[in-house]
Amino acid sequence: MSAGLCVDGLSVEYAAKRHLGAAQGRTHTALTDIHFTLSAGETLGVVGESGSGKTTLGHAILRMIPASRGRILWDGVDLATLNDRDLQPYRRQMQLVFQDPYEAMNPRMSIGPIVAEPLLFAYGLNRRGRRERAAQLLDEVGLDESVLGRRPRALSGGQRQRVALARALATTPRLLVLDEPTSGLDVSLQARILNLLRDLQTNNGLSYLFISHDLAAVSYIAQRTLVLFQGHVMEQGPTDALLSRPAHPYTATLLAALPTPVPGRAPQGPAPALGPVTDPAPGACVYYPWCGKAQTRCRIKAPDPTSLGSDHLVACHYPGEETPSVR
Repeated sequence: MSAGLCVDGLSVEYAAKRHLGAAQGRTHTALTDIHFTLSAGETLGVVGESGSGKTTLGHAILRMIPASRGRILWDGVDLATLNDRDLQPYRRQMQLVFQDPYEAMNPRMSIGPIVAEPLLFAYGLNRRGRRERAAQLLDEVGLDESVLGRRPRALSGGQRQRVALARALATTPRLLVLDEPTSGLDVSLQARILNLLRDLQTNNGLSYLFISHDLAAVSYIAQRTLVLFQGHVMEQGPTDALLSRPAHPYTATLLAALPTPVPGRAPQGPAPALGPVTDPAPGACVYYPWCGKAQTRCRIKAPDPTSLGSDHLVACHYPGEETPSVR
């Protein structure tokens, strides 16, 4: 498959605020030197704990926030260099589905206008054309036409997420950035939304950037997975290999923390606590203070990505399957 999206050396920096624990105006680095490709019809899972940079990555790719360095190549065009006017045609091809669909909807509007709004700006359809197309989109995500006249508050969480998907599909995109699309749903609704996403992908040839903290959901929907920690890529590769045989201690830690094991991965007990460590030098491995396998080398120099074969990369001097220690 040809790569529709290629992220090359992407970094995002911004001025930190006081509530982040730094002096106002000090530069905070949210993402550092991110590299990956996403092919047509493929799903890339992006996992990591809160604050790891998952949502920032999705927003930077969509140019909702500016990149400090690096390239965002879409069919060979660097989106990072385009002004707002030149970017407009590409925005139709790349859409975001928010974590909380209710917060992303105007509570005073009914579902019909919410779904149809992109049709007015993208295609200039008249009112009747927008309503007909909105009904088709709702049908595509498994909702009845009767939903058109209802308000968001009258819908369940699963229904609101389907409405959010219908609206995202209105511009006939090729890429959806899905930001925790199942986090607010119970287990049965999560399964239905995941199955719907797979069906939509098959029927529309969509690519997904699937941002989630739920490794079980990622193992079900993503062909490849990227692991972020404090804005750095720790590991990336085929999902089955990465989750069944994690090469980076941080990936293993995420798996060990799961209340329910990922299918095919044996459950692990809690890791022993790590004692005091020496502060790492500038340019050291970002995970060093938390790593039970860390050596002096890790405190001095950050590891370069190492290939383990089959498109599996790990940023660790001592990759392996051992369960790491954590603080």
